[in-house]
Amino acid sequence: MGAFGIVLAVLIFLVVSGLIFSVAFTFYVAWRVYLRTLIRPENEKRERKCSDNENPQHVLMFEKGLEWASLYTANKTDVSIENDGLKLLGEYYDFGFERAVIILPGRTESLAYSYYYAEPYRKAEFNVLVIDSRATGLSDGVYFSMGELEKRDVIKWGYLLKEKFGVKTVFLHGICIGSSTAVYTLISKDCPDFFTGMCADGMYKNFFEIFRLHMKEWNRPAFPVAYEVMAILRIKTGANCLTYGPYKAVKKLDKPILFIYTDKDQYALPKESRKVFANCASHDKEIRWFSTGSHSHIRISDEEGYDSTILEWTAKRSDIL
Repeated sequence: MGAFGIVLAVLIFLVVSGLIFSVAFTFYVAWRVYLRTLIRPENEKRERKCSDNENPQHVLMFEKGLEWASLYTANKTDVSIENDGLKLLGEYYDFGFERAVIILPGRTESLAYSYYYAEPYRKAEFNVLVIDSRATGLSDGVYFSMGELEKRDVIKWGYLLKEKFGVKTVFLHGICIGSSTAVYTLISKDCPDFFTGMCADGMYKNFFEIFRLHMKEWNRPAFPVAYEVMAILRIKTGANCLTYGPYKAVKKLDKPILFIYTDKDQYALPKESRKVFANCASHDKEIRWFSTGSHSHIRISDEEGYDSTILEWTAKRSDIL
């Protein structure tokens, strides 16, 4: 081999070695990001705490939710189900109605967060089930799947409401990722007919888009790390959050849905949210925009407007919900 061939071989070796090192390094970074953000460590203390003590609005929501729960302790029954080998816990508030709402909070939020959204449904004559989703609160689990696995849990919760408490219909109220879980539940082939519809607060286009925005906030490179995190997520949970999400799921939805958004949403961006609404196949869909509030903090910015929206929308459909 001549001198030129030797130099060329060395260059190729260096380039290939550099590529292998780069891929290995970015996957290492992606794995660390995944561990920090998208699983619950097995040794983490299980508790129902406020997830963001640095955000005054979030703290206020949590405190007001606890106040709500304290008013209705006489109506509360501790409940649980087992699914996929996991014991999942919840609280059922029975106000004597024939229908119930399951409130599905965002990722990492326990059922204590969901208290805050219960009052408009009590006024609208729904019983209320709040749950610790898998890997949150006091429930078992390590992995978050952004609704892909959680939808199976929600269906089982619905059967509990029907078979144990005599509830005739079940409605879903989802916040952020909870709205993703709700729509995946309703379009599932296993979803029973007594699930009647949903309200989506801050439903995003797909989780990958939200995750990229978070990476930008954290001053982390979205490419290729965000893509690699999505690959790890799929390997661990089976959830395809890179190319599939609510935007595609709503195209299969055939039940009533109320979309609630704010113009100030920094994750479910208004432009993309309008696309989600337009893509929704339901013949009974409605969208309500608020001019105040950030992502997952719409009600705290306008409780009267938020609650009246739910009360009016559900009242018009009292015969089917």
